[in-house]
Amino acid sequence: MTAVDPFDGGWRATRTPLLDLVRGAPIRYEEGWVEVGPQNLLAPYRPPTVFGIGLNYHDTVREMGREIPERPYLFPKLSSSVTGPYGPVEVDPAVTLRADWEAEIAVVIGRPLRRAAPEQALAAVYGYMAANDISARDLQEADGQWVRGKGLDTFCPLGPWVVTADELPDPQDVSIRTWHNGDLVQDGNSKSMIFGVAELVAYCSRWFTLSPGDVILTGTPAGCGDFRTPRLSLTPGDVIEIEIDRLGRQRNEVVAPRY
Repeated sequence: MTAVDPFDGGWRATRTPLLDLVRGAPIRYEEGWVEVGPQNLLAPYRPPTVFGIGLNYHDTVREMGREIPERPYLFPKLSSSVTGPYGPVEVDPAVTLRADWEAEIAVVIGRPLRRAAPEQALAAVYGYMAANDISARDLQEADGQWVRGKGLDTFCPLGPWVVTADELPDPQDVSIRTWHNGDLVQDGNSKSMIFGVAELVAYCSRWFTLSPGDVILTGTPAGCGDFRTPRLSLTPGDVIEIEIDRLGRQRNEVVAPRY
């Protein structure tokens, strides 16, 4: 069941899966209203493909001591890494000792797109949601590419909801914040993006056909734990929270593996 149309603390329910709605299916409402609390909210849906963008904020590049990239730094984020906005994030110390947070705006594609110009790209966007692109920095460094470091199970909390594009007409002026165990660690704005949302969507469509439901993660502002002195990493027992204006708030507890 998908919960849509918030009203007076309740949500009108539909049996239409959100991914079907993104693909253009009509909404079929259930009778009555349902009460929804944080404990009930899963990821809005599991995207077919998740594209990540690295090094896309001026302040982050300065923080890392890197050069401004000439083109978007593109990597895959596995669909199996998706989890809910209030679910546990599993960090196994036997796998990674440098798990890090990255609060990001996620772009939801709403129609097929191929070789689009930037001025055409936003017309293909269905909406936006909050994302945390959790990253195992030690695996990234060891591999030289980012599939393992970005793709571990539960390393991509999404939600709590999708805001349609008409409700966020300017994705280039959105505040992004992160708290680690109650301490504010990220406080940025999408104004600092090197490549804006339209450029990123167009760039991805140059190489791949984007399909309804695909997600593009747009990079994170400064304040990640791995670039601090001393380094700060996620460990079991931590709580990581992110908040993106108009896109909602997440709260994920970090847990040890359950096996």
